[in-house]
Amino acid sequence: DIIERKVSFSADSEPETYHAVGQADYIAVVAKTPSGLIPIVRQFRPALERFTWELPAGLVDPGEDPADTARRELLEETGFPAMQLHALGTTSPCTGRFSNWLHSFFVETDEREPAFVPEPGIEVRLVRVSDLPGLISSGDFVSQLHIGALFQASLLSFVQFS
Repeated sequence: DIIERKVSFSADSEPETYHAVGQADYIAVVAKTPSGLIPIVRQFRPALERFTWELPAGLVDPGEDPADTARRELLEETGFPAMQLHALGTTSPCTGRFSNWLHSFFVETDEREPAFVPEPGIEVRLVRVSDLPGLISSGDFVSQLHIGALFQASLLSFVQFS
């Protein structure tokens, strides 16, 4: 949805019109498997016209709790069920353009479901935490929202890059 808001910055000023994109909240999951690896997914992003590596993520369905969305998306995209879920924080994807929120989580997983088959068009890779800076620097992992979730996980000592 396109949202139009009229804002006056002082009592004697004329209102100015601002526009935003309204959409569902997002979730992003920094997960760690029992072997200490981080699942990431590669998929084609039409807006960028290329494939990118990302964290498991998705949109929060109407009425769905973001933590439940995180569990659902992690399992659907990677085959890893959530054992322990820790909220990393809620942030704004873009304070100037979007009205939604990003809920980030750190998840300790169980072993991958034995019958897991990735969704069509999605590739799953398990990486070491130490591999992530190189993927970011190379331009293969470009979602600023997911880089932010990794930073939040680092701040709360769930992952360490050194």
